[in-house]
Amino acid sequence: MKKWILLAALAAGAWYFMKGSPEVKNLHNPYTAIVAFGDSLTAGYGAPKGASYPDVLAQKLGRPVVNLGLSGDTAVNAPNRLPDVLAQNPHMVLIEFGANDFMRSLPLEDAVAAVARVVDEVQAAGAVAVIVDTGGPGMGAYTKAYEKMAKEKQAVFVPGIVKGIFHDRRYKSDMIHPNAAGYEKVAEKVYKEIKPYLK
Repeated sequence: MKKWILLAALAAGAWYFMKGSPEVKNLHNPYTAIVAFGDSLTAGYGAPKGASYPDVLAQKLGRPVVNLGLSGDTAVNAPNRLPDVLAQNPHMVLIEFGANDFMRSLPLEDAVAAVARVVDEVQAAGAVAVIVDTGGPGMGAYTKAYEKMAKEKQAVFVPGIVKGIFHDRRYKSDMIHPNAAGYEKVAEKVYKEIKPYLK
């Protein structure tokens, strides 16, 4: 009887562990580079050189993070820049797009389809895809779409990087962008979500 109880407990523990650790595609790929791919929030607009969230993230991780952020870029344009991303032979790509599409009133479905294409091509290249959600005011539809996409495509999801920052002037350089202190908070949010999936 004791043996069966022990086996049942072990099975329950294994089920709980697996349930709490969703599978991520390409987790054990042989590459090492981490690439941050996005718009001005990735580029670090509004903060001094060296204070972007990828710069701060690199310090937290103790390893380089390639910053391929481009101010003003949109999700719908992102696939055009993928060759630069994939040329890094990345282990992990942090995909942060949507805010400019939203502000320019571009169709949500086009932005989501473009991010899905980026995720697919990143994963096809063997890298871990991380969908970084902006979480700005009025962008709830993006958050829902990206979270669903992450689950379906076995990608990592980072929710709402500007939540708690957007309406707090202590962390802003202008009406839209964080300052150095704000990017520190963004980096901490990204770090928390991706750390369990790094070698």
